[in-house]
Amino acid sequence: MKIKKNKFIFLLLFIINLVITIFATYILPEKYFLDVKTITLPEFNMKGFIGSYPFIQRFYELTLLKYLPLPIIGFIQFSTTSFLIYKIGIPNKFEILNLKNISIYVALTLSAIFLAVPSKEFVTFLMFSSIPFIYMSKREHKILISFILIFFFSIFRSYFMLIPVIAVGIYLVSFIKLKNKGLSTIAYGLLIVIFLSFSYGIVNGVFLSQTTREDYVSIYTKMYNVNSAIVSPIPQDTWYGEAFGIIYGFISVNFPIFEGIKHIFSPQILGFVIWQIIVFYILLKLFSKCINDRKQHYYELWTIIILFSYFMVQGVFEPDLGTSIRHKIGFLPLIYFAFYYDNIPRKNKSI
Repeated sequence: MKIKKNKFIFLLLFIINLVITIFATYILPEKYFLDVKTITLPEFNMKGFIGSYPFIQRFYELTLLKYLPLPIIGFIQFSTTSFLIYKIGIPNKFEILNLKNISIYVALTLSAIFLAVPSKEFVTFLMFSSIPFIYMSKREHKILISFILIFFFSIFRSYFMLIPVIAVGIYLVSFIKLKNKGLSTIAYGLLIVIFLSFSYGIVNGVFLSQTTREDYVSIYTKMYNVNSAIVSPIPQDTWYGEAFGIIYGFISVNFPIFEGIKHIFSPQILGFVIWQIIVFYILLKLFSKCINDRKQHYYELWTIIILFSYFMVQGVFEPDLGTSIRHKIGFLPLIYFAFYYDNIPRKNKSI
């Protein structure tokens, strides 16, 4: 049986990264396992299902994964996520070395590392992998169904509920006649996020980022010696400081040129920076194309809008560059689907 080149490359990447997943637990630094202890050890157990840690603890208890050795957990998790990517579809010319394919190769390796242990990203991956399958199905009201699911996902991470709100705003703004429509629409999307933060601040007396990124940075990054913390140069306890901080945070986790300059002699961080810039650049180019041809790329457009909405939420919540990369891996199914929307075989698919 002859295997096509694109599927051969996918299989080869799977085998290589599966080996990485299995052996990652033997070479990763100790701080990598801090979340693992919180998820699996009895002394950190939290009751209920609502909230990221209670939800993830119940997930690993009910699936019995928490009782398995770490290499077996990694094997199961990476195999599962790779199967989901495979079912979305292997694009034509996946074997060709170009920016799009290489960035996905890197993303698969990153997922092999981050999914080597019990991880919130595994659950996020499972949740958001449902959206490409909905968009490829013959269902009606696909966008509405995807939004309902994302609201449901907020049981796990409460800030997910902001994604549909921002997404609808971005979609409406995209109809306005603007120069450089892609970037202009993103700018208006950031204004929506700033407005949401201000509204939250009026009600609760503190802005969104103050209770998330700022508090985390001031406590945990020092405790765990995090060297890629995202710290706004302007304090975010004023309206203008919060507005600047959200924009600064968005740039730092999606187009982190300044972060790259600050960590020019840290190869790992510099690699993260380059990967994020490439992914953001490709999505921005695809976004502009989709806006100009909505009918042909309707579901790709919504996929990218959901991604950009999440990236904007990251601008509020992400405390450091490493964490932002790890969280993006949970959204890999959407990134993959958006990248290869035109190149995934359409047999029995309605997109």
